[in-house]
Amino acid sequence: MIQKSIPSLFTLGNLLLGMFGIMMALDGKIGMAAIMVIIAMLADGLDGRVARALGAESEFGKELDSLSDVVSFGVAPALIMYVTSLHDLNNALAWPVTAIFPMFGALRLARFNVRPGIPGYFIGLPIPAAGGVLATLSLFHKDVSPPFMIVATLLLSYLMVSTVKYPNFKKIGLPKKAVIGAPVVIVIAVAVAVVFPEQISKMIFVLLALYALYGLKQNFDRLAARRRRRNRRHRSDEEAYHSKNG
Repeated sequence: MIQKSIPSLFTLGNLLLGMFGIMMALDGKIGMAAIMVIIAMLADGLDGRVARALGAESEFGKELDSLSDVVSFGVAPALIMYVTSLHDLNNALAWPVTAIFPMFGALRLARFNVRPGIPGYFIGLPIPAAGGVLATLSLFHKDVSPPFMIVATLLLSYLMVSTVKYPNFKKIGLPKKAVIGAPVVIVIAVAVAVVFPEQISKMIFVLLALYALYGLKQNFDRLAARRRRRNRRHRSDEEAYHSKNG
């Protein structure tokens, strides 16, 4: 019984960190708020691996994971962005942009839960990655204008519900013996992040942004390849028509 509860403890830790991120954002501790989202990503990445390693996967765990993700990677990053970049804008613009992100994140999670995916890939940008990009992007609010932040928020929201394919690293297994060391990894990550909150967050922003852009590039490449094939077929049909009709 205790063994089966261990993955849920990681999931609840994810939710707890998301709540801490919200409260820190409201207190103006933006660097630490972003770090809470990043560490929540670590906890979220571990809960499924721990569940598989212990043979403790369950529908309850999947539902709890989705509910936690909405808070930690939907509400928390959106609020961080609102506090840093959007709160001085007209409410008619700032409020909908802020609300769209967690709403689309919830749609992304619901789709993930009910539709079979493609082995090795996510369909749409995973909400932890989208939330991580948004939370860490907010750290650049002094250097980046609010219109850019709005566009970035809307783009990330779209990517979550899009059909863009992203590599899935969650299926990488975790040895059962490594489960014991997982809490230690989180504690070390927290300690390092607390000492260097903004530096760590900005470094992780680069990695997450590259992941988000990679999927977008792949999608553009597929569209370009499809257009080239269509153009080739069109040219071959025209050539066949002209050769037939002389």
